[in-house]
Amino acid sequence: MPNRAQDWLKQAERDLLQAEASRRGGWHEWACFIAQQAAEKAVKALHLYMGQEAWGHVVARLLQELPQGVHVPDALIEKARVLDTFYIPPRYPNSHPEGAPFEHYGPLQSEEAIQYAREILEFVRAQMA
Repeated sequence: MPNRAQDWLKQAERDLLQAEASRRGGWHEWACFIAQQAAEKAVKALHLYMGQEAWGHVVARLLQELPQGVHVPDALIEKARVLDTFYIPPRYPNSHPEGAPFEHYGPLQSEEAIQYAREILEFVRAQMA
């Protein structure tokens, strides 16, 4: 079976571009969610690159489950934890006490999400170089 790591990484990069476009368009809830998806796919690409499969959607855990030889900075795991908060709430109205998801996300959140996802992608690219 071929290694699909590059396919996952390419999709992560494209997802990050979509997050940036969503942010520019004012769709901040989608920018946050897609940034989380970009980070998740990038870390899964790194798992595949290293010969192992990864399951789940928690980016912080996916980073922590990388092989022992991969040093993941604590700060990057903390940034992944922030991204993990954008997996469900930006998509579902019942994730908030009231209001639609788009009413809870703005430029501050989407900028942070995109920056953190970008840092995770850079980390993954460096490991796969």
